Amino acid sequence: MIEIEVKARASHNSLREKLAAMGAKPGGIQQHLDTYYNSPVRDFSETDEALRIRSVNGKSVLTYKGKKLDSVSKTRQEFETEVDGDSTRSILIALGFFESGIVRKKREIFSCQGMTIALDSVEGLEEFIEVEKQAETNIEEHRNQIFEFLESLGIRKEDSIRTSYLEMVLEKKE
Repeated sequence: MIEIEVKARASHNSLREKLAAMGAKPGGIQQHLDTYYNSPVRDFSETDEALRIRSVNGKSVLTYKGKKLDSVSKTRQEFETEVDGDSTRSILIALGFFESGIVRKKREIFSCQGMTIALDSVEGLEEFIEVEKQAETNIEEHRNQIFEFLESLGIRKEDSIRTSYLEMVLEKKE
């Protein structure tokens, strides 16, 4: 499955009103603790990959994200599986993987027009919107739908950000 995702900086107050007017369905609020790992064999920051354990409400998910597939969005192959966070962390460390950073965020979720919309408040950063779809085919068409949706919220294609939250957090620490 391919995750087609576009992210931009955005004020959440005005977006909530616009999403409600569009009929977006609220999906709840989550607190995310994302711990990223790097490989002992290759540097994921150089290969544009990501490996993380996300903990939400006592559940953990291991996610691998492949290289970005285009130059205008964060479209990439993604694999996820629910795991025991502590055991998985221990396995990764035993295999030589090492922690590369932590991202904490509050995520307010909506669904609209077959898309998942996340209003993210990232600790130490700003407010963002992420819009995503999952697809196996017609990737460009789905990506264009996301950009059109964002335009209807007043967010231009040029405002999109391909930099990950982890990269932003690590840049801020430097």
